[in-house]
Amino acid sequence: MMRRRSTLLTGCTALVLALGATACGGGPVSAGGGDKALSGQSVTVAGVWSGTEQENFQKVLDAFTEKTGAKTSFVSTGDNVSTVVGSKIEGGNAPDVVMVPQVGVLQQFAAKGWLKPLSKTAQQSVDSNFADVWKSYGSVDGTLYGLYFKAAHKSTVWYSPDALAQAGVEPPKTYDEMLKSGQTVSDSGLAAFSVAGQDGWTLTDWFENVYLSQAGPEKYDALAAHELKWTDASVVEALTTLGKLFKDKQLIQGGQKGALNTDFPGSVEKVFGPKPEAGMVYEGDFVAGVAKDQFGREIGKDADFFPFPAVAGGEAPVVSGGDAAVVLKDGKNSKAGTALLEYLATPEAAAVWAEAGGFLSPNKKLDLASYGDDVSRATAKSLVDAGDSVRFDMSDQAPAAFGGTKGTGEWKILQDFLRDPSDPKATAAQLEAAAAKAYKG
Repeated sequence: MMRRRSTLLTGCTALVLALGATACGGGPVSAGGGDKALSGQSVTVAGVWSGTEQENFQKVLDAFTEKTGAKTSFVSTGDNVSTVVGSKIEGGNAPDVVMVPQVGVLQQFAAKGWLKPLSKTAQQSVDSNFADVWKSYGSVDGTLYGLYFKAAHKSTVWYSPDALAQAGVEPPKTYDEMLKSGQTVSDSGLAAFSVAGQDGWTLTDWFENVYLSQAGPEKYDALAAHELKWTDASVVEALTTLGKLFKDKQLIQGGQKGALNTDFPGSVEKVFGPKPEAGMVYEGDFVAGVAKDQFGREIGKDADFFPFPAVAGGEAPVVSGGDAAVVLKDGKNSKAGTALLEYLATPEAAAVWAEAGGFLSPNKKLDLASYGDDVSRATAKSLVDAGDSVRFDMSDQAPAAFGGTKGTGEWKILQDFLRDPSDPKATAAQLEAAAAKAYKG
C-alpha cells in the first residue's frame, strides 16, 4: 500500500525457484506441494492493497491456486484495515487471511483473540528464512502470529541523477552533507526536496530516520514502546535536526505551505514528473514504483536512490515497514488460509511478486536475481543485510489513535511542526500528551 507505505536474498537460483519451494530450504507447503490437495476449497484474503499492488499480489495468489487447487479472492480494505476486518468478523463474514500493515494492529487483533498462531511448518520457514527481528514483530506475548511477506525499505532518498549532475553534487553520506548538497541543488535552479506534508505519515518517517540514527536503536525501541517519554531530550534534539530542513524555504519546494499542500504521489511527481520542480524526494522504496509506473522513469537511469544518511555521527538508519499475513480464527476456511501462509513463507512465493516489481521481501532465501532491476536488488540487499538492526516504522507500532490516524496524533502534530518548526520542545510536549492518551486507551 502506498501509505506504508504499504510499508522493504541469497540462495536458490531462479531456476530452482521455478521448480518449487522445497528445493530452497523453505520446507514443503502442507497444501500438497503441487498435487492440488485443496481443490474445491477457497480462501479469502483482506488487505490494504489496490491498483498495481493488488494486481501483483493476485499473481502470487494465482500461483498458490496453481500449486494447490484452492481458489482465492482478495478484498481491499483501504487504510482502515482494523475497522473493516472488525466489522466483517462481527457480521459473520470474516476473511481467512489478513495482510496487516501495522504492528500495532497485529497486536490489537491478537489481544482480541482473533488470530491463529502460525503452523509449525510456517514457523520453521520463518526460523530459517527470516532475521529474528521479523519474528519479533510478528509475535505477541511469545506467540508467532504474523508472517512478514512484503517489506518496505523506508531509509531511501530518491533523486534525479540529472538534477544532481547539473548541480555538480554527489549523493551525500551524512545528514549535514545532504542539506549542504541541497543548497547547491537549490542554487542551480531546482528546489532541493519535495516534501509530502499533506500526508502526515511521511513526516513520521522523516522523524524516525533522524531519531534512529541520532538517538540509536535502544532509545528508538523505548520510544516506540512509550517506555521513554516524547519530552525526552533525544526527541527534542531530533526535532531540532529535522527543523533545520523544515524551516529552510530554499530547500523545500514551495516552502512549508507548498509542502503541506503536497501529497505523497505529488511529491514524487515534483521530482520525476514531466515538469520537475525538485531534485530529491525522501520516502521508501515504493517511490520507484510511482516514478516508473506513473511517470515512465527508468529506475537506475532516470531515478536512483542513496541511503538515508547518518545523522550527527550515528549509524545510517534502516527503518522498515511491512505487511504481515495472519490467519483469522473466524475464517470459514482456516485450513486453506494456513496453507496460504505456509506458501507465502517460501522464496517461491516472494519471487512471483519480486519479478513483477514494486516489492521487497525480508526473506533472505530469495535470490536477488528474482528482482527486475539493479536498484531493486540493491534496496533488497540493504534491507536483508541489515539483519536484526532493522527497526520497524515507529508510528506503525503505536496505537492507531497516535501513530496512524489522519488529522490527529503524531501525523497532525508533525504537520503543525512543519508549518512552524520554531519550538521543538513545545512539539515534543504535544507528542507526549497525545501518546500518553493513546497508549493508556
